[in-house]
Amino acid sequence: MQPVLDYLDQNRERFIRELCDYVRFPSVSAQPQHRKDLEACAAWLKNHCESIGLQTRLCSTAGNPIVVAKTPRKPGSKRPHFLVYGHYDVQPPEPFELWKTPPFEPRIEGRTLFGRGSSDNKGQHLAHLNAVEAYLKTGTELPCDITFVIEGEEEVGSSNLGIFLKENQAELACEGIIISDNGIPSLKHPALTYALRGILAIEVILHGPSRDLHSGIYGGSVNNPAMALCQLLAGLRDKNGRITIPGFYDDVVKLSTFEKKQLARLPFNEDAFRKFMGVPELFGEKGFTSVEQRTARPTLEINGLTSGYQGEGSKTIVPSWARAKITFRLVPDQKPDKLRKIVLAHLKKLCPPNVRMEVKSGHGGEPYIVSPTGPQARAAMRALKEAFGHEPVLMREGGSIPIVNDFKKLLKAETLLLGLALPDDNAHSPNEKFDLDCFEKGMRMGAFLWRELAS
Repeated sequence: MQPVLDYLDQNRERFIRELCDYVRFPSVSAQPQHRKDLEACAAWLKNHCESIGLQTRLCSTAGNPIVVAKTPRKPGSKRPHFLVYGHYDVQPPEPFELWKTPPFEPRIEGRTLFGRGSSDNKGQHLAHLNAVEAYLKTGTELPCDITFVIEGEEEVGSSNLGIFLKENQAELACEGIIISDNGIPSLKHPALTYALRGILAIEVILHGPSRDLHSGIYGGSVNNPAMALCQLLAGLRDKNGRITIPGFYDDVVKLSTFEKKQLARLPFNEDAFRKFMGVPELFGEKGFTSVEQRTARPTLEINGLTSGYQGEGSKTIVPSWARAKITFRLVPDQKPDKLRKIVLAHLKKLCPPNVRMEVKSGHGGEPYIVSPTGPQARAAMRALKEAFGHEPVLMREGGSIPIVNDFKKLLKAETLLLGLALPDDNAHSPNEKFDLDCFEKGMRMGAFLWRELAS
């Protein structure tokens, strides 16, 4: 094991240079003009995996290619097999004017690397690749077989990855999946994330008059769709932050005493959190802590709300329509398909008869949970402690990674979420960054992890 750790120490500067090279690719999957950049990024990754000794191929899809890289296999090997997932595509960098330096020109400041994709997700899965490289280049035998699956469409829904998994189920069958595409509270609090919230997205449109009307001549004789939508939306949540849709909470699994104690261990300063978000006061479902509210309770959020005239000055109209984009975050054991029906039925009841309601269904993803006390979870916790030098914590994540449920259904394996990003790494925001101490400790964690999992 020591040669592996020594190799990581001896090559740390090269690893940082390679991460910078990786970040330079503007691999933005949401923007068609970057298709060639995505292909070039995938080709770079394939070549990199081959250079460290992995058996690698580039797999075409209807969208962006998937890189599959395997550790060398011994004939007839009975070693356990694990899969590492990551994604090389990144979020759009706009608005450019808020970046201190260009998003695809990596900048190192102290122990921080700035650049789009540095933490989400290039730096995180590159740490795992570097750990495996250390094994292969030092001739240290890995105690298990490892397959990397790194896609280019995570930021746009991973629509082709599910198809790829179905077509390659036998090859990818494994004992477990490792994903580092999330965060930890701090360097002193490495974490295993054992649960993710699911998601349900809809768009509600209220149609009123056939065209915008003069508000002086016609106002008062027709229901204003903007006003009607505001009243409808206001009826979906009460003053205590509780969603009022009948049956919405029926399938919610309550937090156990053990889980509550684990969440209470997470470092959290409510006043600092309030200041960080720039709000005068925090708000959430009454009866739960701020950490529980944003990680372990279901929510309803209005993501977009528009109607009528939006230009400068005033335009006195009754708008012909109003629309709102809404997402619900879900927790175990809520099902998006079941809740979609419940939500739609309640919206129909609330909609006044003098406007016409249209509901467009968006994406959905089930929540995910794995036993935080199972043998693989305990193995991951040991690897985290060895790498970071601190007792790890267990946490839930408020966001969603829908692909983990595909892994569970198609590969019959659980996922361990071992994030390396810090809370202020600005994922999806201007000035995204990655802490180089997290990068290095992530490599060490990756080195220890295979020994612990195989045992």
